[in-house]
Amino acid sequence: MGAGWLTEVVARARETTPDTPALPDPATLGYEQARDELGTIVARLEAGAGTLEESLALWERGEALAARCQQWLDGARERLTAARGAAAGSDAADAGTDAP
Repeated sequence: MGAGWLTEVVARARETTPDTPALPDPATLGYEQARDELGTIVARLEAGAGTLEESLALWERGEALAARCQQWLDGARERLTAARGAAAGSDAADAGTDAP
């Protein structure tokens, strides 16, 4: 086998047939959708899903879904940090005023 055999295998795995519905772009999925699909992919891989091509396609999809989940978690962490910062600033401002 030549050096490009893996690239060819992955390219074939990405191809869809008319019977295979196109999967949504991971970037369009919410956290729960991406997490649930990732769980399904992990279960299929652990069960020994089909051919090498199928396994590679599942692995790549899983990587994309995991990255999407991480984006959601990072965004949530940033929002919490910002909310804590705003609350701390508000508390400090309230402590400096003379309330009746």
